[in-house]
Amino acid sequence: MIILAVDSSAVAASAALYEDGKILGEFYCNTGLTHSQTLMPMINGLLKNSRIPLERVDLFAVSAGPGSFTGIRIGISTVKGLAFPTNKPCIGVSTLEAMACNLSHLDATICAVMDARCKQVYNAIFRSTGGKLERLTEDRAIRAEDLAHECEKYTKPLILVGDGANLCYNVYGFQAQGARLAPEPLLFQHASGVAKAAISAYQNGLAVSADALMPIYLRPAQAERNLNRKRRNTLL
Repeated sequence: MIILAVDSSAVAASAALYEDGKILGEFYCNTGLTHSQTLMPMINGLLKNSRIPLERVDLFAVSAGPGSFTGIRIGISTVKGLAFPTNKPCIGVSTLEAMACNLSHLDATICAVMDARCKQVYNAIFRSTGGKLERLTEDRAIRAEDLAHECEKYTKPLILVGDGANLCYNVYGFQAQGARLAPEPLLFQHASGVAKAAISAYQNGLAVSADALMPIYLRPAQAERNLNRKRRNTLL
């Protein structure tokens, strides 16, 4: 099975081709350019250089959230557009799980964190043993201080991964627990991790059609929160 996976859930963007446990190719860009500028050229280059036409892709996978609302929508829309003409199945995976999948070769507790602003991080915790990943918590938005306290109960070593890893490591006292940052090449989201997470989801029957593929939001967008706040103030 050939999987085309994309990630545009944060500042970095990436695309990967994956087949039977092997990464055929991966393009990664962390330059600050908008994903609408970088994602499709990366996908086109990936398919061209691997000599794999789009029609040979069996499954499309995307990080469906949590993450940047705009970035997630771009990734979802891109995969919908690619999969719809050939009616190929799609998988939307947790961004946090995808990051943890790239560290599954370690025997460690993996704390995946993304900066959620508003003094919170998006987080999920996993235990990796013998190449297998076990989810210990659901995806959630949590205060970093509360997360640091919770992590005290988990088996060490504790590995921080994601664009919120440095924030937690430097500001919220994870160093006292001996927490370590993931290696730089694996610190941020990668489409190859999306592909790995998609395999398990596909085997569990979670594939959907392109029109049924939806983003995963853990909380309302800032604009929606502002609108709700304005409505409440109007009623007072």
